[in-house]
Amino acid sequence: MPKYSKRAGTKVERAMHEEKRGTLKSGRSGKKVTSRKQAIAIGLSEARKEGARVPKKKSAPKKKAAPKKKAAPKKKAAPKKKSAAKKTARKKAARKR
Repeated sequence: MPKYSKRAGTKVERAMHEEKRGTLKSGRSGKKVTSRKQAIAIGLSEARKEGARVPKKKSAPKKKAAPKKKAAPKKKAAPKKKSAAKKTARKKAARKR
């Protein structure tokens, strides 16, 4: 079974012919098409819109996302230790009272 229908072939042929003449224009911008590949793409796109048998567009290969690391549970902050100098100063102050 052929990949492309005859109708698709005629659409591409017409687009190529117009591209050679310089009368083929692209979508919204309406600029002249200068590339053969672009002319083929336009022909296939028109064939798809009419319902002709044309393979799906090729898309860029999808990259696999790196596995996400599980966030480590947050540790509770340890109570701050009082410095040794402050401890001794408090003890001395307590003795004087």
